[in-house]
Amino acid sequence: MSRIIAFDYGTKRIGVAVTDPLQIIATGLDTIHPKDIVEYLKKYLLTEQVEAFVIGEPKQMDGTPSESAQHVKGFSTTLKKNFPEIPQHWIDERFTSKLAHQTIMQSGLKKQDRRNKERVDTIAATIILQYFMEEHRL
Repeated sequence: MSRIIAFDYGTKRIGVAVTDPLQIIATGLDTIHPKDIVEYLKKYLLTEQVEAFVIGEPKQMDGTPSESAQHVKGFSTTLKKNFPEIPQHWIDERFTSKLAHQTIMQSGLKKQDRRNKERVDTIAATIILQYFMEEHRL
């Protein structure tokens, strides 16, 4: 089987998470600057098969698109242009950053380590991927 990659898109950082080849476990992979993501994925795809991309869809509490939605749509377009054979799925990302912060707080990490914003982005991407996996379980 192939992996699924999820993204928590931000204009400064993109949190990236991936499944294992059997698509049982979601794991944080990395945090990448948006300008480097295409090259990063091209290198990754040289060694791993990827079945789908999952993108966190930013929404406001009432379900309407948030202000950052236009940036995420641009990111999606970039992925489609560079990786047209890989389908994209969207998952509501409301509360994922808050859940990521809670996870970090409960992890027992030192205060300085808890402030690492890259860790938050990677955990948020992992939560997005877990949501997707739960929705698509047979």
